[in-house]
Amino acid sequence: MNIGLDMMGGDFAPLEAVKGVQQYLSNPEHNIFCIGEETQLKALFQEHGVASPFLHIVHASQVVGYHEHPTKALKEKPDSSIAVGFQLLASGKLDAFLSAGNTGAMLVGAMFTIKPIKGVLRPTIASLLPKLNGKTGILVDVGLNADCKPEQLNQFAILGNLYAKHILNIEHPKVGLLNVGEEEGKGNALAQATYPLLKENPAIEFMGNVEGRDVFNDKADVIVCDGFTGNIILKAAEAMYEAAVHQGLGNDSFFSRYHFEHYGGTPILGVNAPVIIGHGISNAKAFCNMIKLAEKMLATQFCQIITTNFENL
Repeated sequence: MNIGLDMMGGDFAPLEAVKGVQQYLSNPEHNIFCIGEETQLKALFQEHGVASPFLHIVHASQVVGYHEHPTKALKEKPDSSIAVGFQLLASGKLDAFLSAGNTGAMLVGAMFTIKPIKGVLRPTIASLLPKLNGKTGILVDVGLNADCKPEQLNQFAILGNLYAKHILNIEHPKVGLLNVGEEEGKGNALAQATYPLLKENPAIEFMGNVEGRDVFNDKADVIVCDGFTGNIILKAAEAMYEAAVHQGLGNDSFFSRYHFEHYGGTPILGVNAPVIIGHGISNAKAFCNMIKLAEKMLATQFCQIITTNFENL
């Protein structure tokens, strides 16, 4: 496997990216292609004593900043670390590409370079949900698609179900629709139109509506909603974690599982190769765990699983 990592993306890059690669290379299994300014990367790897036959540096002279327009930046900066990463991914020289840089550029690159899997109306991104019983679920979508149609939410349910089953190892994921009440017929026009689609979907185990108070309990393993709502829930959860840390509860057995570094990043579900987006403040552990997530997606042939499922729909 050949995994590409944007070394220049993130508030603390490239130093934390270098440290993350160092952590991974303590027990490497696959080739890591570190994409960024070669002279700077070589100096940092040498400074930290990082050397391995699994380590490869790919020079990229430009960087896409956080506040740049994604499409414009990729067009005007073809030698940026993100653009070079997608070029290598599209050509088959990489099997997966990861970055904690400009999220919009990563989404645009995925959509127009490797493209969505045939049959997927819109790719989506999910967030992991720590459960009070120690388990982990997912919320999908969390920001990629602010405005959705019922058919898209129906597909998000399928994509989330496959992720829960094959990456989180939940044998029979329960899928719920986020709503303002449990009863069928509740909610706005989108929720009311989506419910019967999920109910009749043979590819998932739909258990009905779930409410906001059910997000962290075990009622559903996969919770489906539009990206506008999902992003608000995600940011509220992040704020709750920050409040817990402020109150000295950062090491609590439940709240500690909120920390993004444990998960590394979130994949774009529904595109033809693993593309993983990390948090902008990713540290070494987060970068290392991004690589490990890419490994699992490749080892399980997750994108091919999605392709096969959508071919059979």
